[in-house]
Amino acid sequence: MEDFPEGFNQLELLRTHSHLIPRGAHSLWPGEEEDEEEEEEEGERTEEWYQQKEEKLTDKPEELILWAAENNRLQTVERLLSVNPLLALCHDDDGYTPLHRAAYGGHTATASTLLAAGGGVNSRTADGWTPLHSACRWGQVATASLLLHQGAELNSQTNGGLTALHLAASYPGPGTAETLELLLSQRHIKADLQSNSGETASEIARRSGPYHFLFEMTEDCNSVLSPR
Repeated sequence: MEDFPEGFNQLELLRTHSHLIPRGAHSLWPGEEEDEEEEEEEGERTEEWYQQKEEKLTDKPEELILWAAENNRLQTVERLLSVNPLLALCHDDDGYTPLHRAAYGGHTATASTLLAAGGGVNSRTADGWTPLHSACRWGQVATASLLLHQGAELNSQTNGGLTALHLAASYPGPGTAETLELLLSQRHIKADLQSNSGETASEIARRSGPYHFLFEMTEDCNSVLSPR
């Protein structure tokens, strides 16, 4: 894994380079080239378009399952896994597995299928992201809940020291409140963990959006557990 310098702020990198972060069907992963037909909006894509895309990747099963997981092509994922279950463990050059890609898009059924086939619930990318980090970064609460039930490490930190709670607190979009509530309700949440830049998730939430009050859920627990 890549070593981050002391004080490195991975959240600042996310803010300034969010357009490069893979997220669902509109993402462009490293090594992938976007042609003109792929510039169409997702709503304009027909079943024929998806089938043509799959045909292009027929001889590249690892690329196909990564693409299918990202685009929620559940039947394609199931078909590929029935032939070779080990495809659930494949990854791209940055370490993203099919489960990471399904988690980004909130494709819960696809994620469940990958987990049943042995997809690593705590697999890490080159930057130390687990599928739970991916789900929580984009407010995908249903997928995050699935991952937690399947043994995802709640307090796992990325190379930049970010937990799923840090990432949920930094996301201003849909699903943020629900994702924060899910994480903060977990018995073993460590809400006071700091990122490499020295910030807690609560501090990020205070400056990133309207949901800082949710962190009151952990205050009573912290008072009870703190040394006297």
